[in-house]
Amino acid sequence: MSAQKKLGVGVIGAHAWAEQAHLPGYHAYDRADLVAICDTVPERAEALAKQFGIRKIYTDAHELINDPEVQMVDVCTPTDTHLPLSLAAINAGKHVISEKPLAHDAKDAFAAAALAKEKGVRTKLGFTFRYSPAIRQIKTWVDDGTLGEIFHVHGLEQNSQFLDPNYPLRQVPQGADWTQLIPSSIVGYGSHLLDLVRWCAGEYQSVIGSLHNYVPERIVRGYEGMQRIPVEDGAVALAEFASGAQGILQTSYIAVGNYPGVELRIYGSKGAAVARLVEENGIAETLHFATPDAVEFRKIDLPDTAYPPGTTLHTPWPELYYRNLIRFWVDEILDDLPGECTFYDGAKSQETVNAIVQSFRERRWVDLPKVEAQ
Repeated sequence: MSAQKKLGVGVIGAHAWAEQAHLPGYHAYDRADLVAICDTVPERAEALAKQFGIRKIYTDAHELINDPEVQMVDVCTPTDTHLPLSLAAINAGKHVISEKPLAHDAKDAFAAAALAKEKGVRTKLGFTFRYSPAIRQIKTWVDDGTLGEIFHVHGLEQNSQFLDPNYPLRQVPQGADWTQLIPSSIVGYGSHLLDLVRWCAGEYQSVIGSLHNYVPERIVRGYEGMQRIPVEDGAVALAEFASGAQGILQTSYIAVGNYPGVELRIYGSKGAAVARLVEENGIAETLHFATPDAVEFRKIDLPDTAYPPGTTLHTPWPELYYRNLIRFWVDEILDDLPGECTFYDGAKSQETVNAIVQSFRERRWVDLPKVEAQ
């Protein structure tokens, strides 16, 4: 690894998630060079530029993308802008990381992945929880056979982010039809969760799901006063995998509990593992493991090398996971390493989200794949 090589980074979006997760990751990694930041509100961009030592400020995303010093574009903006900004970066020949979901329709996400391949640029989806040290340890145990044949996978992403109807909901896509149930937690949370489960259990074969609205009236960002909106705030699904494994999945943003509220349980023929990513008592996550001859789950303490330099289990989870994500992403580009968590993975996740929604609307199992990848 050359200590002299640095990657020129341009970040689009200067909201809270950029401040709490993306920018601390680049700022802490000496192989990343924070060249520019862009936001339509210049005061927001100026404040974060000062905080993180960013040299250039833009209010036009396309000017940032075309800056010759920017080698990689980070799209950290509202959902409906992820796809057009990512496509602009790819067409400009820039590597790109986008917040999830990349697109509402899996076909668009697969097309973006194919375009990146054609243009010879790298991509990554902001699937934050793949970079949890506990989740990565479970993935290692799956790959090296420690857990044996995988029988059951349970995945949860639930917290009380939007339980209070007076807290403005921002998870409503533009152009949504308010006369029918609007998929929401299954989109925002499910994209993460379905990717994690696929990463550990392999390809989905069939899914069936149930979506529901529990809080019928709430404040919606961009609208005046309380709105009666049939937004899906809780979903549950069953999954069958090509390997023969079974899965149980739940997403909810009205379930009492702290952030991020991710739990992954893997049960195999040789062992079982449970990663619980819930910030409690100042700890970001826990990991437990059991075997057939020692069925009481025991706590696993990971070595310091499992964490990005300068972090511990007491580091706030957005910074802990994103500092890990950023160092993997930058190294993939600079050292020409195999990519993981790419736009293709994002497209596979979106394909499964779409299948669960279809299964709910048609009240039946839906088989995968639904899209022939280009």
